[in-house]
Amino acid sequence: MREFIKKHATRLRYMTSVISVVAMIASITVIAMNGLNWGLDFTGGVVSEVQIDKNVTPDQMHPVLNKAYHQKVEVISASEPGRWVLRYSDVPANAKDHPDLKQVLTPISKEVDVLNTSIVGPQVGAELANQGGLALLISVLCILGYLSFRFEWRLASGALFALAHDVVFVLAFFAFSQMEFNLTVLAAILAILGYSLNDSIIIADRIRELLVAKPKGNITQLNNDAVGATFSRTMVTSGTTLMTIVALWIMGGDALRGFSIAMFIGVLTGTWSSISVGTSLPEYLGLKPEHYKPKIISDHP
Repeated sequence: MREFIKKHATRLRYMTSVISVVAMIASITVIAMNGLNWGLDFTGGVVSEVQIDKNVTPDQMHPVLNKAYHQKVEVISASEPGRWVLRYSDVPANAKDHPDLKQVLTPISKEVDVLNTSIVGPQVGAELANQGGLALLISVLCILGYLSFRFEWRLASGALFALAHDVVFVLAFFAFSQMEFNLTVLAAILAILGYSLNDSIIIADRIRELLVAKPKGNITQLNNDAVGATFSRTMVTSGTTLMTIVALWIMGGDALRGFSIAMFIGVLTGTWSSISVGTSLPEYLGLKPEHYKPKIISDHP
């Protein structure tokens, strides 16, 4: 397998890099046109927890709730059978226009108990959005600082572009599908940054080692050798990570569905980009073994 990868890596890397660039342009277009469907964590809204008949399903609840509140009400399973978390936009300014939740659910269940209700105001949502954006900005700055210290700028640019590539793909999916973008999805994006960075650094480290060990080597072949040497490790790591994410996707329920989907896409694109974009871009920018040639410091002034 390693020899096959080394032999055909050049064509595969170039072809997948072109696909990545085209897909990234399309993704940015989708984000600009559709925008993100911001969740209640950012926009503000009402979260209510209710206990009803165990035989009632979300399919029965959705039509009644949507009609009563004139909006889409999200129904999330809680920790116990018959216990549900309801999420919907903020209540009207006039409290009289806001129907009582217990009365709304009474036609489909005789056992209705509203356990608690909390309101996330727009100011709190804006603060959460600012804090989330600040966390993302600090993470990116720390990554930039690390890459600039660890690698020559051409090699660092490949890892940096791979990070941007993965995040844009995740955002494009949520913009296209209009799935709710909430704090759990933001947490997934931060996790994707760390995962993708680790994957890119493994390959970049191998490229740097080969540049130092073979100062007269051809950069294209050195990149192919680096991909071949790390391919099995990358596939095993990505495969085991994806299995964990799929289990979380299936078993985690609605509350973790957005997180799981974002992580699944991020791991796939992270594996793809670290092999293709992460190696092809430094080559395109003119990375050569001379850039890692040890500098001789003269003792004479």
